[in-house]
Amino acid sequence: MRRALVFAALAAAVAAFGWWALRGMPVSVVDAPSPHFACVSYAPYRKPGQTPFAMGAFIPPEQIDEDLAMLADRVDCVRTYSVDQGLDAVPKLAKKHGLKVLLGVWIGRSAIENEREMAKAIALANAHRDVIAGVVAGNEVLLRREQPPEELARLAKRFKDATGLPVTYADVWEFWLRNRPLADSVDFVTVHLLPYWEDDPQPVERAIPHALAVLDEVAKAFPGKRIVIGEIGWPSAGRTREGAAPGRVNQARFMREFAAAAAERKLEYNVIEAFDQPWKRRLEGATGGYWGLLDVDGNEKFPFRGPLAEDPGWKRGPVGGLAGATLFLLIAFARRRPGALGALLLALAGFACGATLAAQWDYVIEASRDGLEWFANGAMTVVAALSGLLGALALAAWADGRGEPPAPVSIADLRRPRHAGEPPRTLGGWFGALRFAALFGAALVNVLLVFDARYRDFPLPVYAIPSVALALLAFARDPRRLPRAGLEERVLGWLVAATAPVIAVKETFANHDALWWWAVSWTLALPVLLPELGRRTGREPREA
Repeated sequence: MRRALVFAALAAAVAAFGWWALRGMPVSVVDAPSPHFACVSYAPYRKPGQTPFAMGAFIPPEQIDEDLAMLADRVDCVRTYSVDQGLDAVPKLAKKHGLKVLLGVWIGRSAIENEREMAKAIALANAHRDVIAGVVAGNEVLLRREQPPEELARLAKRFKDATGLPVTYADVWEFWLRNRPLADSVDFVTVHLLPYWEDDPQPVERAIPHALAVLDEVAKAFPGKRIVIGEIGWPSAGRTREGAAPGRVNQARFMREFAAAAAERKLEYNVIEAFDQPWKRRLEGATGGYWGLLDVDGNEKFPFRGPLAEDPGWKRGPVGGLAGATLFLLIAFARRRPGALGALLLALAGFACGATLAAQWDYVIEASRDGLEWFANGAMTVVAALSGLLGALALAAWADGRGEPPAPVSIADLRRPRHAGEPPRTLGGWFGALRFAALFGAALVNVLLVFDARYRDFPLPVYAIPSVALALLAFARDPRRLPRAGLEERVLGWLVAATAPVIAVKETFANHDALWWWAVSWTLALPVLLPELGRRTGREPREA
């Protein structure tokens, strides 16, 4: 059994290294004919604290000028979504950089705000007619159910009469097919094609053929009408939706394939979007912040030719693994010199934990949207680190023949005052507290993924460590001496175990993250439930 435990630690270390190594392996993707796009969505809220929802938000013209300078060599046109909060400076600055503008007019629920936006946009369009290629009078208003199609038709006609410029309305393609008479009020139909976000998400290998098929369907629905793609793109980070997986390689593949298809079919289009938008993560989860061709600092996120790796900085994972192995060994030797088998186990477990925590750090940065989420993700990271360290120390001692690891103490017993003469619960108490924290966190995650999953991620790295550590601690004990978990732990264990397959079925088995989360959930829950199942079947283990 001791050798089996070492092999398990070896498998964990190899898996952690292999995961990072695969992220650093170059992948061949079709080349784009050019790194130049026709038009790109531009929102300037890329710097810390910038959001269109902030009261009195205003983007200085100097920042917009800097942004457009970075885009000038990459696109011919920028699409905006409003003329408020400093965006009225875009047409003038776009002309400076040789760019055309697809001017956006934000239409929402408030008639007063809509009137103010319309008046400002009409004046701006008439003042910069040589730069503005068209006007988008409303964006996904029907999707948000904020105005009826008749009101959008009225606003489009009003803008057309006041400026004489080409006018359109932009929405997801399904809403155009449901509201076909609206096309009579616009000069061209602007559709959004986002295979990742659709109700039936498309994996990246089918995304471009799907988008082109939908475009053909829209064209047939509006014969003789000019059709423009208003938004098309792919996220570089975030949660997997069914088979649609974000990532640097997938974003590059999607954009390269689309660039080739657009050139071949001579499509009119606008890609989403210029810069990553951190503020969108509050609306759309982590995914919402990572649709940009450029990151928040203006760096290009992927090349348009040649092979590329998912993570060029992948070596930080193995470096984190080596740091973890060193730390585990130093702490072990500071307490009591381990034997050869125990030292090997500590080194392997430390490497696996360190490399996994490096992935967890990436996840925390990517997914944390506010102070509460930073605290929750940070607290679970501490739980994972302590689970890995204390579990490795206890297992190394067992591998060296110094007795079984202590059983986790139930949270109910931890709340109970210790009686005189009762043995201390030091390590068992720690394991009990860590087990309860991991079960509680996993149960909360699972409930949210069952009932409100669209914008929620799978926190795989942080739960992988305590689930494996606690499972190995149970494996190292005599199965006849596995104590029954407390009521709270059993309830949480059943909740975690029952909801995990529901999540996988809802996400479909094409979602590998959901399947891995199912495995992590059951690895965490089963050591709590197996003694209970044995008791109910008449094979009750003796209390330790």
